[in-house]
Amino acid sequence: MSTFQSIKPSTLSRDAFVSVFADIYEHSPWVAEKAFELGQDASIDQIETLHQRMSDILLSADHASQLALINAHPDLAGKAAVQGQLTEASTNEQAGAGIHQCTAEEFQRFTELNDAYKAKFKFPFIMAVKGSNRHQILAAFETRIHNPVDTEFKCALAEINKIALFRLLTL
Repeated sequence: MSTFQSIKPSTLSRDAFVSVFADIYEHSPWVAEKAFELGQDASIDQIETLHQRMSDILLSADHASQLALINAHPDLAGKAAVQGQLTEASTNEQAGAGIHQCTAEEFQRFTELNDAYKAKFKFPFIMAVKGSNRHQILAAFETRIHNPVDTEFKCALAEINKIALFRLLTL
């Protein structure tokens, strides 16, 4: 089990807890709010325990809440990235995967895939990009775009939970 380096979640007030964990799930502070409401004890000072609690909250949420959270995520190499409108975490994650180093052709391919994916699934392609490079991301995109909608919805939730764990590990 890993302990948080800079905070002790079990000692935080509700407002402080929500402030610290509000964007672990992209623009979705409701996950942090519900995690706090489940009670504060020393177990949530372990990253994996708090992550499991937050993951369970997402997976047990209603479909509309899940879809809203999925839709809160930016496109990979999308307009928000180009215009500098991503959250700090998303900016760092995409830069870490080398997305900012795309060639014009790769950027065009990301744009085409983003558009085709959203047309088919009605939500953005989600991938926890930490540890991946832009070539691996494009390959995953090209494979997953052929999945059924329900498979991709479940995949998006699983990837969001991976992203959340990566974000928690930085605290």
